[in-house]
Amino acid sequence: MMNALTVTTSALLFDMDGVLIDSMPAVERVWRAWAAEHGFDPDEVAARAHGRPSLTTVREYLPNADHDLENREIERRELADVDGIAPLPGAIELLRSLPVERWAIVTSCTLPLARARARAGGLPEPRLFITADDVKQGKPGPEPYQTAARGLGISPAQCIVVEDVDAGVASGKAAGARVIALATSLNPAKLRRAGADWVVANCAALGAALIDGELQITLAQPMEF
Repeated sequence: MMNALTVTTSALLFDMDGVLIDSMPAVERVWRAWAAEHGFDPDEVAARAHGRPSLTTVREYLPNADHDLENREIERRELADVDGIAPLPGAIELLRSLPVERWAIVTSCTLPLARARARAGGLPEPRLFITADDVKQGKPGPEPYQTAARGLGISPAQCIVVEDVDAGVASGKAAGARVIALATSLNPAKLRRAGADWVVANCAALGAALIDGELQITLAQPMEF
């Protein structure tokens, strides 16, 4: 392990589920029930659904269905089930330490669901939410993080993305950003193989300070490979 590392950036772009909040129990309940109803393997569907737009998963498993109808049903269930959603270690403290114009949340769920989960997890309200409603192609494509950077008026190359799954890491890298991956959902080695520049345990390993107009991000004990 390294002791600490400091990097400079203009803004932080956060994924939400698995980065800022733990919504996995609620997400898995919804997708497992949906999978069982349609005769699919609940474990497989729950794993594939994580970190991607729900519509992508629906299209993969039900190519001939009414995708919009199925997706609305998934969202209805997710909005109704926020039990147990909680902030992940260090998330609230890190967000509160950042100037509001220097961070955004970039998530694969819709805006109503993103707001419901953020409220359930007690997160500060971001000035900028980028959701599935704002992009045509979700993660692992670059559009979500490109859109977020543009919304902040900052080049993606001047941003650092904070992610927890390989699709999100790939999205951030494709957008031209550097990526800090959190080992909250996947094996750290898999995150590095996906292209993460650094891997740390969770948001509690990150500190931020605004110095001379730039964010100084301290990574405590980044994982070496």
